[in-house]
Amino acid sequence: MKPYSPVPWRLAVPLLAAFAFAGCAHRTPEPSEQMAVSQAAVDGAVSAGAQQYAPLELNQARQKLDAAKNAMRTDDKLNARRLAEQAEVDAQVASAKAAAEKSRKAVGEIEQGNRMLREELARPQGRPAS
Repeated sequence: MKPYSPVPWRLAVPLLAAFAFAGCAHRTPEPSEQMAVSQAAVDGAVSAGAQQYAPLELNQARQKLDAAKNAMRTDDKLNARRLAEQAEVDAQVASAKAAAEKSRKAVGEIEQGNRMLREELARPQGRPAS
């Protein structure tokens, strides 16, 4: 019987650790899906009227999406994903601001209509308005 030699185990442990770390390491996922989501958010903001009601936020979203596309061209996937996520959030803010401004405008129109109705109801009934 051979005597026990710990040398092979001393080599095996670091090799196993190296394989374990290599298995845990992962590449940055392709940001193409996030880019598509961000583009859809920008398009949705435009449809919601952000060009008129939230041009600053819409412009920020577009600039960040363009920067994300440039980062993709240089293979900077991590930065591309980050910029695309920021563009999506900016586009969502633009959409929300546009919706709020449209609602505010509609409320103003309704209040004006109500005011006109109250004035008409307050007039004496027998005389036409002059």
